[in-house]
Amino acid sequence: MENNGIQDSLLNKKAQYFDNCPGCKVDQLKEMQRGFPIKQFTTIWTIVLCAALPISSLFPFLYFMVRDFHVAGREEDINSYAGYVGAAYMLGRTLTSVSWGLVADRYGRKPVILLSIIAVIVFNTIFGLSVNYWMAISARFCLGAFNGLLGPIKAYATEIFRSEYQALALSAISTSWAIGLIIGPALGGFLAQPAEQYPAIFSSASIFGRFPYFLPCLVISAFAVVVVVSIYWLPETLHNHPPPAGPRPESYDALEAALQGSKEAQERQNTSSKSLFRNWPLMSSIIVYCIFSLHDMAYTEVYLTTM
Repeated sequence: MENNGIQDSLLNKKAQYFDNCPGCKVDQLKEMQRGFPIKQFTTIWTIVLCAALPISSLFPFLYFMVRDFHVAGREEDINSYAGYVGAAYMLGRTLTSVSWGLVADRYGRKPVILLSIIAVIVFNTIFGLSVNYWMAISARFCLGAFNGLLGPIKAYATEIFRSEYQALALSAISTSWAIGLIIGPALGGFLAQPAEQYPAIFSSASIFGRFPYFLPCLVISAFAVVVVVSIYWLPETLHNHPPPAGPRPESYDALEAALQGSKEAQERQNTSSKSLFRNWPLMSSIIVYCIFSLHDMAYTEVYLTTM
């Protein structure tokens, strides 16, 4: 009977909210929310699409771009140089993704999301205007290094949606990412070298004639400008206050700690504080994801550059 009383008091206790905390305001809105939040869903979907477009948009014309730079001594070496440009983006992301996650946890999800889309505008445009090989590879590296979107946007999706919609939000992120990887090469293939493909519309003396690979980058950057404007209305979800003393009332861990005592709770805390690299279920999932991503990117680049 005593345990039942503790359980009822914990489950019926209301959540504590703090004034001037953006995360608490979002939690309050979620409690009052009725129906599916289509506005936030559409905005997040569009943001992820914008971030995914420049990843693969260069592959249809990358071979010709590197060829026009005259950096390869032999024609057989062009693919190798093109591979370095394609890998520069992922190298930048690899080196900075964890740091962007830490920044998002400390300063908020919204600033990282905003900076990532601004990076698309700036560095994707610079890439389209590249006049030599090192300018192109530097622009792609910076685009990846400053695009720390994917981790924070997934955390944001779980925080902005009620629990019954979180699975749908995360699946929509993956879907939008995949659609961006599909549309990107289509844009690159249709819009690259417009003075040659569409001479009736684009003159060879125009900027698109002098920079034949600028148009697809410009279209993606223009879309990113629209996305930046839409981010203004996204609420911040990070809590700017210390966690309330004691366990959270809605947590099952908190309920078990109250019923079973502090010893079991301490054991769980010690287990959760172990090094991530010793967490085999987590590391095995990361390894599988890395292998799948390696296969996906290698196939995409080899296939599109040999068409």
